[in-house]
Amino acid sequence: MSARPEAGLYLHIPFCRSKCDYCAFVSYPLGRHDLTDYCTALAKEIKKVSTLDWSRNHRFSTIFIGGGTPTIVEAASLVHLLDLLRSHFWVDDQAEITVETNPNTVHSEALSHLREGGVNRLSIGVQTFDDAILTRIGRTHTAAQAITAATQARESGFENINLDLIFGLPGQTLSDWQATLTQAINLAPDHLSIYQLSLDQGSRFSELADQGALTLPDEEEEAEMFEFTNLVLPPNGFERYEISNYSRLGRQCRHNLNYWDNGSYLGFGAGSVSCLSGLRLQTTPNPDRYTKCITQDLPPYIEAESLAPEARFRETVIMGLRLITGIDGNLLRERFGLDLREYYGTILENLIHQDLLRFDHNRLYLTERALPIANQVLAELV
Repeated sequence: MSARPEAGLYLHIPFCRSKCDYCAFVSYPLGRHDLTDYCTALAKEIKKVSTLDWSRNHRFSTIFIGGGTPTIVEAASLVHLLDLLRSHFWVDDQAEITVETNPNTVHSEALSHLREGGVNRLSIGVQTFDDAILTRIGRTHTAAQAITAATQARESGFENINLDLIFGLPGQTLSDWQATLTQAINLAPDHLSIYQLSLDQGSRFSELADQGALTLPDEEEEAEMFEFTNLVLPPNGFERYEISNYSRLGRQCRHNLNYWDNGSYLGFGAGSVSCLSGLRLQTTPNPDRYTKCITQDLPPYIEAESLAPEARFRETVIMGLRLITGIDGNLLRERFGLDLREYYGTILENLIHQDLLRFDHNRLYLTERALPIANQVLAELV
């Protein structure tokens, strides 16, 4: 019998205490939404999807519970959902199991419950250790709470902790960013996800920027923050392995590596996406509609798309180039029967000539020059 193909599992908890001003993700202030009904619907969807042939024929090496703020749900309920996944799917004994959290929604008892329940990776949404900036961007925790959350997570037995940080925030200076990054390093996490602020459509910051009412660091200041990040992290034990992600040895996020490799994954919950060997399913982002559909045994999907091989090839190239290790042209040819240079032709050659891409032993990489403008470069390959 051939080995089962590998895939990931993703659960989306779309609720937060409040919506941050920069956020355009599928998330909602808890308000009138019923967490119990939503979790019951998640449990029902898990059980139903587990009966599909595709589910039975795959093994799952990662589980990621994201949001929103998953820890707005009681730890016991999250562990119950994990137990359902492990009992209904072929989950590896050594699976990476991540839960996202915010500093003001966890405490020692909840962290211990999650760790004992099998969660072995915690991702904490810190963003900055500057209280004034936290208030300015609509975060409801303090720097002290973030430090406490990271400390308690380690004391609770977590050996794989990620901190999310953002630079280029309103009113943020280079010295502000240096202080935040230094504090993050001092907490000795295993992984850092560091993003430049993006004014995504649908966020409050995007609206304020359109009105000319948002003051952000200029390009030179942002470049200095970017340069400082990549100067200070390597000597402190962090290797950059993706455009926005840095890890200690052996602590790369396996769930995201599968995503960047354009691998398969099953998504559960409002706003989740599933990619099943080229079939992409988008679930309704409305949590009430999602709960109603699952309760009434109706499909919760708002879009289904079967990607043609060429479309999957392009996606694999674009996502794979986010990795510092680049993409292997030989493996792409084996997987899709297409050659990178032949397929992209002059587009690729022009980017190489501009020192934005480089070929080395049939691997394609973004250059150092391209990393700060990676999204613009990758858009050329869509």
